[in-house]
Amino acid sequence: MPASQYTVSDVMTHTAVAVGRKASYKEIVEVMHEWKVSALPVLEGEGRVVGVVSEADLLVKEQFRRADPVPLERAEEAAKAAAVLAEDLMSSPAVTVHPAATVSEAARIMARKGVKRLPVVNDIGMLEGVVSRSDLLKVFLRPDEEIEDEIRTAVLGELTPPAHIACSVKEGIATLRIGRRGNRALVPLLARAVRAVEGVVDVRTQLEGTADPAAA
Repeated sequence: MPASQYTVSDVMTHTAVAVGRKASYKEIVEVMHEWKVSALPVLEGEGRVVGVVSEADLLVKEQFRRADPVPLERAEEAAKAAAVLAEDLMSSPAVTVHPAATVSEAARIMARKGVKRLPVVNDIGMLEGVVSRSDLLKVFLRPDEEIEDEIRTAVLGELTPPAHIACSVKEGIATLRIGRRGNRALVPLLARAVRAVEGVVDVRTQLEGTADPAAA
């Protein structure tokens, strides 16, 4: 029972804003302000990503503006606070993602690494775009009719023999209605398959003859 798998290339911003290794502190701040982004890939050569400079990297300078003397255990942070070029400010190596990665894979990377944006790179590390948290949420903009059609075709349509299970989708919530002749043993498996369809917010099941659907 295959389900749709949106990839990073489906939702990412293909025109990425970036800076070079020798970009100055002020230039970085200006680019972030102009493009309303919180982090920038740092490139070298013809576009290979070597790091990422974020607002957090830049704010270290403000933290240490009046810190004198600097505690020994924060010496590394203090060194970054004194930096004025992207190559000294950036976090390296960059946390990146491949355009063929699924949206769920990109979400897991963001959560695990605690970042809001990921440079998208090809097999040799060249920048192809940027994907943000808001980009990943685009899958939930799919129309209910489109999601419902995919569930019927790619999930329920693959069952042999037919399982006597109908589906409807409203506000992204898929409801599976199991008829009296339906194979109820399949319900947990079907619920997992439906939940994997991009854009599904939740899955509920309703047995024929009951009033209210239950969360699956």
